[in-house]
Amino acid sequence: MKQFETVTFKGSEVHTGGVMPQVGEMAPDFTAVAGDLSELTLAGFKGKRVVLNIFPSLDTSVCAMSVRRFNKMAAALDDVQVLAVSMDLPFAQGRFCTVEGIERVKPVSLFRSKDFADSYGLMMVDGPLAGLTARAVIVVDEEGRVAYVQLVPEITEEPDYDAVFAVLK
Repeated sequence: MKQFETVTFKGSEVHTGGVMPQVGEMAPDFTAVAGDLSELTLAGFKGKRVVLNIFPSLDTSVCAMSVRRFNKMAAALDDVQVLAVSMDLPFAQGRFCTVEGIERVKPVSLFRSKDFADSYGLMMVDGPLAGLTARAVIVVDEEGRVAYVQLVPEITEEPDYDAVFAVLK
């Protein structure tokens, strides 16, 4: 039987296509697209702590708010790279970051590949947002190990910023 995660969207159950990595495991490497359309990998950030702020789309208020909050958080931390991970096109991500003055968060698009959503177990497979990633935060340490995981139970709610900050202090 295939395992999956369960979250809700406006109170209705939504399922993902797998399960998230757990604290202590090596974070799966992935390839995504940067704002200049080049490919980037998680391995390219080895030696830095990485916050993966994963969400359905910047075109929703909660997703946009999370990027703003993580941008402020990253300004207070050394040697931390925050990646805003979504299926949004790099052009839309870049436009959002420019308009919002986002300088400490790197937008990362999954539009070319589903390997991230599959290996992190976050692709929603049913519900109105099927095909997009569920809202989650994963902190990866300097060695590439998962140090923190939160699958936000209700997609319309923000992640636990305080818990993420506590792991990074």
